[in-house]
Amino acid sequence: IHHMDEGIGRVLAALDAAGLARNTLIVFTSDNGGERFSDSWPLVGGKMDLMEGGIRVPYVVRWPARVPAGTTTEQLAITMDWVPTFLEAAGTSAHPDYPSDGLSLMKTLADPRAVTGRPLFWRMKHNGQRAMRADRWKYLKVNEHEYLFDVVSDERERANLARRHPERLNDMREAWQRWDATMPPIPEE
Repeated sequence: IHHMDEGIGRVLAALDAAGLARNTLIVFTSDNGGERFSDSWPLVGGKMDLMEGGIRVPYVVRWPARVPAGTTTEQLAITMDWVPTFLEAAGTSAHPDYPSDGLSLMKTLADPRAVTGRPLFWRMKHNGQRAMRADRWKYLKVNEHEYLFDVVSDERERANLARRHPERLNDMREAWQRWDATMPPIPEE
């Protein structure tokens, strides 16, 4: 962490020295949760799982000319959102033959209250995991066990609401299956 902090400091100092800091979009994030020695409290899980501790990671944005400092947003985002965001920030878009699966976050960066609702999907070969997040609701399957969580009121994913909300569980399972049918199969080992 010390070396990473020094390296980021050097990049920021170089941008300041070149007079580019105010108009440069900088994003710091991770692709998934922490390693086995990480503490993601209050979340549960880490790398190799689709519990919130394995998939919910922060992102920090610095762009003094366009992003209000000290703000937070409730926008659900995923790593693939950064490509269309960077393209829009540069005043361009993806080639029409190769559209992005992500969503540009430019509106949210300008106004953190501008939240776009949309589902997010994951799958992982390890333990046959699959997950879908839609607003506050999360569908999770690990091996043959299915769960439904309200991750806003239960971020530790302790109260399985599947029996209480069977229609929502079924709707989310079916939405995940429709999404999965559009994806290439997970390769055998």
